[in-house]
Amino acid sequence: MLRSVAQGLLVSAVFFLSGFSDRADAQPLTWSGSLKSLNMTGQGTPDGFAPDYTLSGNAARLETSWQPRSSWQLHAALDYQYLWSDTPDLLFRPSPNINRVIDLEKTETHGKDAASTLQVDRLNLQWREGPIDLTFGRQAIGFGRILINSPLDVIAPFAPDAIDTDVRSGIDALHTVFNYGVDGQLGAVIVWGEENRDNSYLGTWSDNTMGLDLLLIGGRLRGRNMVGGGIAGSLGTLGLKGEISVHHGRDLNKPGGDLHDTFAIAAIEAWYRFDNGLSLITQYLYNGPGSDDPKDYPQVLSSAPLQQGLSHLLGRDYLILAPAYDLHPLATLQGLLIYNLHDESALLRPTLDLSLADNIALQLFWTWNIGTSPEVNPSNRLIAPRSEFGLRGDSSGLFLNCFSDCFLIDNNVNYLIADREASVIITVICSA
Repeated sequence: MLRSVAQGLLVSAVFFLSGFSDRADAQPLTWSGSLKSLNMTGQGTPDGFAPDYTLSGNAARLETSWQPRSSWQLHAALDYQYLWSDTPDLLFRPSPNINRVIDLEKTETHGKDAASTLQVDRLNLQWREGPIDLTFGRQAIGFGRILINSPLDVIAPFAPDAIDTDVRSGIDALHTVFNYGVDGQLGAVIVWGEENRDNSYLGTWSDNTMGLDLLLIGGRLRGRNMVGGGIAGSLGTLGLKGEISVHHGRDLNKPGGDLHDTFAIAAIEAWYRFDNGLSLITQYLYNGPGSDDPKDYPQVLSSAPLQQGLSHLLGRDYLILAPAYDLHPLATLQGLLIYNLHDESALLRPTLDLSLADNIALQLFWTWNIGTSPEVNPSNRLIAPRSEFGLRGDSSGLFLNCFSDCFLIDNNVNYLIADREASVIITVICSA
């Protein structure tokens, strides 16, 4: 019932806005797109339990925005992903749409080595009038100020070791913001899940006072009561941020439930840029859904915070470092270190970012996973973890990102291409 109502409201909104298309303040359609290719080769687990693999993930994305009048805007994005691997177990499988109520995707397999997904990743209607902003439909929402792993980014956060973080996954939501003063905001968010018990109802507040950014969030997150807060400021040239979120457990010790009656996620992050151009982000992360004992990692992995994406790590306490240095205006050397303070395992990833052209970027990376290998029972092949990152093998690869500038389609359907590269990329995407 709820799904049908949401679909009807969105379709009605599109027809409603079409009546404004001939207004003097109407803006033409704008289009943009991107092509991405992530290619990796990796080692299996050190004990030989999982084999070596080669993986190629390729994506084409087409986005459009239409502003029929100054206070209204319609935004949509179509995303196509094609994944190939010589190890069939690595192919993605449909996952629960915990932040989506409408099924707007189609997944197909292509033999045993490939699979593809076509989905509507954005489809929302935006209304802005005076101090009020309102967005209804599939949209991207992110909270928090911490860069690497924000405890306040509770709806659809990126994993701290994610390669592609350009586009956040779309969720089905109603998001309202009231702006006051210079920087103050009061917000309310409703997120619809695949089941009613996965709906979220959150209130937010942010403001800046005496040079400090203050954040508060609270409400009900996928059936759990939660509250969180954050503060961000600086001491001279040293940037400092702190955030914490506290969650009440649901379905304790049941399959797919939480392991703790109450758990918290907290982080302190510092940012500093040295005179030689080196910048360094340092973070301490307390991961309440995790465990300080490796034997509990299988239960942590199957628990709700991990399955729903609220957390992506198995341990309890971490030190995270992210340095960056500009070797050249077109080349940047970056790094990522995630160190588990209890089992003393680590993920180490150096990357080289290259700007090949105005619209083409290439990232080369190598990932080392350092830690004690798991024990494998020879009779039943069950794994007994002894460290978090010892469960993974090393990997390397490249990530190619080609994106277009926006171009317009006016009311007479004349194409105004921003540049030739944009034209080529859009043509390829439309033909995919």
